[in-house]
Amino acid sequence: MSSWLRSLATLCLAVLLGALLGACATPQGKVVLLPDADGKNTAVSVKQDGGELLLDKPYAAAQLTSGGPKSATSSAAEVQSQFGAALAARPTAPAQFTLYFVEGKDEFTDSSKREFDSVFAEIAKRPVPDVLVIGHTDTVGTDAFNDNLSRQRAEVVRKALVARGIAPQNIVIVGRGKREPIVATADNVAEARNRRVEILVR
Repeated sequence: MSSWLRSLATLCLAVLLGALLGACATPQGKVVLLPDADGKNTAVSVKQDGGELLLDKPYAAAQLTSGGPKSATSSAAEVQSQFGAALAARPTAPAQFTLYFVEGKDEFTDSSKREFDSVFAEIAKRPVPDVLVIGHTDTVGTDAFNDNLSRQRAEVVRKALVARGIAPQNIVIVGRGKREPIVATADNVAEARNRRVEILVR
């Protein structure tokens, strides 16, 4: 999952906590900045009645008052106590994975064969996963060859997920050929990082 999505999710949670704590039409309530799951820095600016307060540390808080936001503190225990049920009901955050393929083939590299188990385990955590599988190639070969190969690679991943129990209707596959390389190269250059399938899970 990209860092901006994680940050956005964290900020949304902070706003959500403030909205839940503050009664609908009153200036009272509390906004708490939750830590990013991967430890990345996040921040949120709380504005109220012309006042503004920046929260830039985990569990930094702003108490909403009739005079604007005032600095406050919170803790993991307090958040869990008051909002544990709501936080547990959140949708699982989107995730992204990349698996690599042998040159000119629709076979996983050895390392990606091993990694597939962890990819499947993450997908299986979701009750109804929505999976997009995008196949890619390097620039060796014709456009037609690579379009076909990229789709074959996506299909290999789809079949492997279905064999593990993921419903076929929840998986969409796309072949992008050599149009979207991770590493830009001249034509007919074998580049291992471009021979890949990207898996996006929501």
